[in-house]
Amino acid sequence: MLGNGDIWEAEDALKMMDQTGCAGVVIGRGCLGRPWLFGDLAAAFRGEELRLRPTLGEVGRMILRHAELLAGLSDERHGLTDLRKHMAWYFKGYPVGELRRRFAMVSSMAELEGLVAELDADAGFPVTELGTPRGRQGSRGQGRAALRLVRRHLGL
Repeated sequence: MLGNGDIWEAEDALKMMDQTGCAGVVIGRGCLGRPWLFGDLAAAFRGEELRLRPTLGEVGRMILRHAELLAGLSDERHGLTDLRKHMAWYFKGYPVGELRRRFAMVSSMAELEGLVAELDADAGFPVTELGTPRGRQGSRGQGRAALRLVRRHLGL
C-alpha cells in the first residue's frame, strides 16, 4: 500500500510511513517547484540527514534545465508556455519581487537565461517555507508535466 497526501518534505514521507505502515509514498503537489524533493526522499530512505536547501542561483539553474527538458518534449514555445505555471512554485519564499511576474511571461530561452542572470544567486533557501503546501487545492492535472519529466528522465 502507498501513502498519499501532504508530503511536502522528506520528513513527511517518513512520518506517514511510520504512522500508517505503508510501503511507500506517492508525491503530488509536494514536488511542484521543488524537484530536489526526490533526492531528499532518497537520502531519507537511506537514513541520511542531509537535505538540499538550494540558493536562488541553484533554483535558477534548475529552472533552465526544466525549460530545456520541456522544450525537448515539443518545442521552445510550447515548453516555455508550460514552464510559466511553475514559476510561482519555484520562487515561493525567495526574494524575487517583480522578477516573478517577468518569469511568468517568459517566451524564449534567451529571455529566460537573461532573467536567471538577474536573480540574486546567493539568496538562501527560505526555511520558513518548509512544510508548507504548494499548488492549488483540488486543481486537476498539475502533476502531469512533472510526471512527464520524471518518466523522460528515467527513460520510461
